[in-house]
Amino acid sequence: MSIDPRVALQSLVTALEEHLAASASRRREDDPAVEAAYLGIADAFEVYEEALYDAFGEVTPLEIYDDSDDEDEDDDQEDEDYASDLVEAEVEH
Repeated sequence: MSIDPRVALQSLVTALEEHLAASASRRREDDPAVEAAYLGIADAFEVYEEALYDAFGEVTPLEIYDDSDDEDEDDDQEDEDYASDLVEAEVEH
């Protein structure tokens, strides 16, 4: 049995409010309360997205940001730079 999308949406809003409160009272750069609230948003969003899809066949235009996405982009950029350097080296010779 799936959760009502309205309930899931309210949980997402609550998670966003908790993140705002944690961010406003941050004590240091790596404050665990902010990290927990950040993860709470991600979890609540996934529940909402699933409930929305189950109830109405709809999704949002949003994605969960994942630090590994940055690493993949950095790797892709390094590969492109390497390939570009190889092409330039071939042209010079």
